[in-house]
Amino acid sequence: MINKLKKELSGIYKVLILVCVLPFLVSAYCIGSDNREEQTEDDRYTCVDVPRYTVFCGDTIDLTRYDRHERMDRELLAFSFMHSTSIQTIKRANRYFPVIVPILKEKGIPEDFKYLMAIESACNPLARSGAGAAGLWQFMPTTGKEYGLEVNSHVDERYNVEKATYAACKYLKDAYNKFGDWVSVAASYNAGQERISQQQEKQYTDETLDLYLVEETARYIYRIFAVKMLFENPTDFGFYLRSSDLYPQIHYRTVKVSETITDLARFAKSQGTTYALLKNLNPWLRSTSLPCKNGKEYEIKLPDKNNMNYNPDFTMPYSRNWVIDK
Repeated sequence: MINKLKKELSGIYKVLILVCVLPFLVSAYCIGSDNREEQTEDDRYTCVDVPRYTVFCGDTIDLTRYDRHERMDRELLAFSFMHSTSIQTIKRANRYFPVIVPILKEKGIPEDFKYLMAIESACNPLARSGAGAAGLWQFMPTTGKEYGLEVNSHVDERYNVEKATYAACKYLKDAYNKFGDWVSVAASYNAGQERISQQQEKQYTDETLDLYLVEETARYIYRIFAVKMLFENPTDFGFYLRSSDLYPQIHYRTVKVSETITDLARFAKSQGTTYALLKNLNPWLRSTSLPCKNGKEYEIKLPDKNNMNYNPDFTMPYSRNWVIDK
């Protein structure tokens, strides 16, 4: 009798559980079915088409061979789905391209090298790598000094946008004098001139894109090609930016300093600004003081008090292709 009662109760429990759970199972199935039926194109992942060729520094690069096609595809995918980094790079470029491009032109460097700077630092003047490279152009300390930048505990001109760009132009010109083509120059910026020369000799080719190199350097040139495509047509990558999304150029005035400043915070206050804003506009100031030795003179940027507020209505895009509100 007891066993019979237990079996009946067990059956009742099973029915109750099924009655309770069944509505949720049906609901879940229906929701899943609705999602599948209502999925739109916006919910799907797509790939940016790999072009048959790209143009870099005036040279046409054939991308139809399978290895080049797939390398290019990898970098296009990276920029397509690295959403926050890609968008921030474009936002910052609106502030810094107007500064560096005229310097590149002045020094006879192809404008496409602005894209090398973009992949080096994501257009972040405060960028610093784990290896110690710093600034928009990611100079190592020794290379920075070699190309005329002051690098010490008080001053690090790798973080000075204008001076670092002039130094980068010197490097790029030296490399071009050595290699005679801009693709090799770009590769040497990552691997070093000596390594590219050695590999060209060992592998019996001057065609840098045909070299077998470590992965970072092998990807480097294709990343430049890909970021150029990103900047030329952000909407192809799914980025629809407005002019107001971009970062505007900062208005400032400059003062020349030839005497030691023992307290930069006090100096900032005397100039009608804050220590934080002083450091923001002059990231090359690496300490709380600024020694001026042997008649050394520095130019310090100070914010224009009348143009400090962010006004997105007046932000002008560096390129009209970057924005949708044309």
